[in-house]
Amino acid sequence: MAQAAAVVMLASACTAPAVPAPSAASAHAGTAPAATTAPARDVATNLQSPWSMATTPDGAVLVSERDTGLVKELTPAGGSRDVGRIDGVVHEGEGGLLGIAVRPPESGTPALLYAFYTAAADNRLVRMRLRGSPGSYALGPPETLLTGIAKGSVHNGGRIAFGPDGKLYVTTGEAGLRSPAQDLASLNGKILRLDPDGTVPRDNPFPGSPVYSLGHRNPQGIGWDTQGRMWASEFGQNRWDELNLIRPGGNYGWPEVEGIDTGQSRFINPVAQWPTSEASPSGLAISGTTVFMAALRGQRLWVIQPSADGRTASVTARYTGTFGRLRDVRVARGGRLWLLTNNTDGRGTPRPGDDRIVEVPAAGG
Repeated sequence: MAQAAAVVMLASACTAPAVPAPSAASAHAGTAPAATTAPARDVATNLQSPWSMATTPDGAVLVSERDTGLVKELTPAGGSRDVGRIDGVVHEGEGGLLGIAVRPPESGTPALLYAFYTAAADNRLVRMRLRGSPGSYALGPPETLLTGIAKGSVHNGGRIAFGPDGKLYVTTGEAGLRSPAQDLASLNGKILRLDPDGTVPRDNPFPGSPVYSLGHRNPQGIGWDTQGRMWASEFGQNRWDELNLIRPGGNYGWPEVEGIDTGQSRFINPVAQWPTSEASPSGLAISGTTVFMAALRGQRLWVIQPSADGRTASVTARYTGTFGRLRDVRVARGGRLWLLTNNTDGRGTPRPGDDRIVEVPAAGG
């Protein structure tokens, strides 16, 4: 197990609500910084166990609710309306309706909403036609694209996103087990790469397999910077949470290693790591080459600036304890961020109006 920590610079900030839609754009440690003052505002309130945010081509923002199985659309007044409930969602422990992503219309095809959710027997991936327009969106019937991802009361992964190559990337947890992450025959403990119709791309690193990278415990955030680099956040066990630079076919070591381990050359080390008390990272967003990472147990936003060679990173903590648990983050217009809180999932302490989406400055604070 790793003992070393990545190089960091810690600072801090505070918060307060605004409303541009997020753009399509979709470590370590030290003493927790004290909060300072920065303007922030509520974009939406009274969400129930929200998990993921997605933006439609015309600027509407959709939110998944883990426990209810509902997809919500934000309203200009700071509330939300039901777009639809996805049939078959089973909420157990950390399972339920997790990641969502929108694929814009293309070559005559309609806009499609993709969703990762826990069903009665497994975790699975579906897509649905997104009907209507802002203020009246509805869901068509689901088309199942991928099944057989083992589910667990913990560690289901569940983040989905379209990459710059137009492929769909899916994170899967190891479902509370240890062996699946190193088993190429298992879909668990992996990052998967699929064509939009659910088939396996011909140029995947393991021929005929959707596996893009392996050796993951519970990755819950993925994104790409302007250099084309793919980054992923990952829950550790007892010692280190991680930010990883993802390479095709890369093995990130779980369960053999956790965090940085210079003695294991066959595994790829994280670029940054944190004690689990300061992170438990979930969603991430990237602006330029700056990574913004939401932390659940750590109740803060980590701002990470990787080096040009991707080997090290400087790290700053913001909004420590200000909003409680943070599940997701999105880049909004005008140099702002949207933070999705997660205080109503049974592990947080709900505050009046929780759960909420809060808009904050991307820089400074």
